[in-house]
Amino acid sequence: MEQPILVQKYGGSSVADPRRLQQVAQRVVEARQQGYRVVVVVSAMGDTTDQLMQMAHEITDHPPRRELDMLLSAGERISMALLSMAIHKLGHEAISFTGSQSGILTNDRHFDARIIEVRPVRIQDELERNKIVIVAGFQGMSYKREITTLGRGGSDTTAVALAAALKAEACEICSDVDGVYSADPRIIPKAEHIAEISYDAMEALARAGAKVLHADAITWAQKHGVALYARATSSKFGQPSGTLVRCDRDLEDISLLRPAIACQDKLLWMTIEAQTHHHPTIAAWWTNHKLTSVNSQWHTHHVEALFRHNDRELVAQALDHQPPGITIQRHPESVALISLVGEGIDRDPQWLQHGIDLLTQASLPVYFTQTDTFRASFLLPSQCQEQAQKLLYQGIRSHTYNTVLQAPRSARSQKSKAKSQKSLEEKKNK
Repeated sequence: MEQPILVQKYGGSSVADPRRLQQVAQRVVEARQQGYRVVVVVSAMGDTTDQLMQMAHEITDHPPRRELDMLLSAGERISMALLSMAIHKLGHEAISFTGSQSGILTNDRHFDARIIEVRPVRIQDELERNKIVIVAGFQGMSYKREITTLGRGGSDTTAVALAAALKAEACEICSDVDGVYSADPRIIPKAEHIAEISYDAMEALARAGAKVLHADAITWAQKHGVALYARATSSKFGQPSGTLVRCDRDLEDISLLRPAIACQDKLLWMTIEAQTHHHPTIAAWWTNHKLTSVNSQWHTHHVEALFRHNDRELVAQALDHQPPGITIQRHPESVALISLVGEGIDRDPQWLQHGIDLLTQASLPVYFTQTDTFRASFLLPSQCQEQAQKLLYQGIRSHTYNTVLQAPRSARSQKSKAKSQKSLEEKKNK
């Protein structure tokens, strides 16, 4: 019987120095010894990416995005080669590949590319030779044969995309935290650990700013049915731990019934005064300048848009060529979008009202609010984000459970029991 494939991804803090790389190598070898063919995706060591970015900006205020991709992709190549050496030292064969060597094909957008196809031929060949394969995360190659990078958190997407292409049994995302929590445990130490969560709820959390798993990785996992685990690198391989993300939403405790807290910080905020008939012009302007908003609200007389701090240069260049006849105000201060994330949160305004009450009673400025299926969000100054998260978490945790949010869970529970009973009866009849 062919051995199952396991894909593991290790973040920058897990491979920050040679000692930690050796610990990762030991965990990888343990997986191999337990009968898995192992593919490992690694991020750059520690703060390497930030250091490379800093060097680029010491050279020029506006580094070309293509050259940034060439520069930043070097960080993961260092990690992959060193980890391969560490595994060889433990007596196991390993080989390292860049994203392009691994068959990861992307669109032609530099610095924020998207994977469009994976052709892991070389990886499959080396797995057949019983080698452990190490892959540089965060990078690929465009159809123009250019090196591209996938943006922050892109190594998660690399791992899940490879797991899907290789039909892996599972994908482990390993970092310095043991899974997903109901809030950032570095800010709220009493945040609750979430053992299981649905793809939809996890993607909503990730897009709202939870940093354990990247949102694009969740999208890939859901599309291809990849069983996804978020685990601590320090956990012993094979022992139950972390958070499982999967599609069976009929199970109890798998979705976010009571809202979790997530935050997107250090955002650039822009208000565009424009009528509805100007919207196509604004959209074309964004596209031409390769702007991607974190969040936007399109109203009859204006558009509110939020962009990542990393895109500040693109935003500045776009503002130098703004469409004629349209007034654009870029707000000078950095802002944070703090979200209550929970299933069905848009069906009951009590959560939005409760959040506004908590923030305004503490005299925190709320610039605007919004809701969608999984989120109720509040825009505040960045300097207020930690206080706001603590206030919201404490207030939401002490708030009475909402009857509207309870209903879907009850229905799913009954549906799950009915399906199980039907399955048992079918087996008995056979």
